[in-house]
Amino acid sequence: MVFIHPTANVAKEAQIGAETKVWQNVQIREFAHIGEKCVISKDVYIAENVSIGARCKIQNGVSVFQGVTLENDVFVGPEVSFTNDKIPRAFNEDWEITPTLVKEGASIGANATIVCGITIGKYAMVAAGSVVTKNVEDYSLVMGNPAKHYSYVDKIGNKVKVQPNE
Repeated sequence: MVFIHPTANVAKEAQIGAETKVWQNVQIREFAHIGEKCVISKDVYIAENVSIGARCKIQNGVSVFQGVTLENDVFVGPEVSFTNDKIPRAFNEDWEITPTLVKEGASIGANATIVCGITIGKYAMVAAGSVVTKNVEDYSLVMGNPAKHYSYVDKIGNKVKVQPNE
């Protein structure tokens, strides 16, 4: 059973998987697809055509704009900012969405900024406050502005010396 808080605004064309919880003041736009057993926390905006896998947790105040795809088991910390436009302007007739992919098990810390057009690898970790401008390798821990590789992590986030094998 899906739980949708009474203050949430969910488009009838959105698809929401079983056992997902949608909390206060969330807006989910048309044709968004959200997998099962997700938690969509307070004040989250999910744009049209966004794809979110199963068991994802999106914390308070996140906007997931069109062009962003989150695979299964992704964690997005509070106030993370995703972009979807390489050259933002108030009016641009040639505007195109630049896609961003966050792969399975990745974790993005609070207040990180994810610049569009990149891929965040499987089980990668983005430290809180980082500005990610380039692709992030699988199992990589990145931090800073711009975010740089710091170490590798295993599937549960412990630092390791070498990149784990599948």
